[in-house]
Amino acid sequence: MNSQIKKINLNHSLIFFLFCNIFSLIAFKISYFTISPLLCLFLILSIGVSHGSLDNLKGRKLFQIYGINKFVIFYLSYILISLSVIFFWIIIPSISLIIFLIIASHHFGKEDTQFLIVENSYLNQLFFFLKGTLIIFAPMYFHFDETISIFKLLLIDNESFYEFLNFIETNKILLYGIILSTLSSIILFIKNFELKKFTIFLDYFSILIINFYFSPLVAFTVYFCFLHSIRHSISLMYELDNNELTNGLKIFTKKALPLTIITASFCFLGLYLLNNTYNFDSSVLKIIFIGLASLTFPHILLEYLIEKNEK
Repeated sequence: MNSQIKKINLNHSLIFFLFCNIFSLIAFKISYFTISPLLCLFLILSIGVSHGSLDNLKGRKLFQIYGINKFVIFYLSYILISLSVIFFWIIIPSISLIIFLIIASHHFGKEDTQFLIVENSYLNQLFFFLKGTLIIFAPMYFHFDETISIFKLLLIDNESFYEFLNFIETNKILLYGIILSTLSSIILFIKNFELKKFTIFLDYFSILIINFYFSPLVAFTVYFCFLHSIRHSISLMYELDNNELTNGLKIFTKKALPLTIITASFCFLGLYLLNNTYNFDSSVLKIIFIGLASLTFPHILLEYLIEKNEK
């Protein structure tokens, strides 16, 4: 991408960094400061989900490349993949979680960094993955027991899985993972250095700060909504109108609103149904993480197919 989008993202990272520091200071000074899981769900279903709400336009573009005229196939395929993820999560939750965390690590690392990197090599893909693992390792390192509690609420009752997690925690493997993630950020920062690459370290310290001060759910919500999703949305706005970002925002909002509302509606319906079996906070966590997993897989697959065919 050109210099303008790099500058926009650098400013965004700086604002996010300042926001994380102020937000953390407030939480540190006010001992009873808490954020409801319902608020986290609302933010994720509005700001977070909206960054994937133009997938139908990308799907139309992909179908034009493949010469497929019946666009209803796209919607059916997207929904089928999402439902399949939920099905497999119910059947094999621990394996589904591990696969999701691996894929999400690469996705987060790549989407948050690739606008700065020209070379699309396999080595850089590895660096993207290692950089993205910070999103996974940081909450486990700073709030291990709380993270384990979330995993248990996500239908995972495999004792071997938790024995493995305890092993990596007691043997400081989480710390080594964070060090590897740090080294990958340094390498991506140094390669073909330019000032706008300070974005990488602003993001790095922001993620550490919010995970140190906040619970895993709140830290993930802040990162996912206000860094990852907004950054991806900015790139979409720029694609819609690369001359005037404010107009791109208007077009993006208009186009993203329908699928965002539909997705949120299904999630609240799922929340209502789950609340008949589980307590409210547990139901919210299931909707957030299992729901996100079901949307992430078709979203990433679509991004991959678009990128592959554009090459």
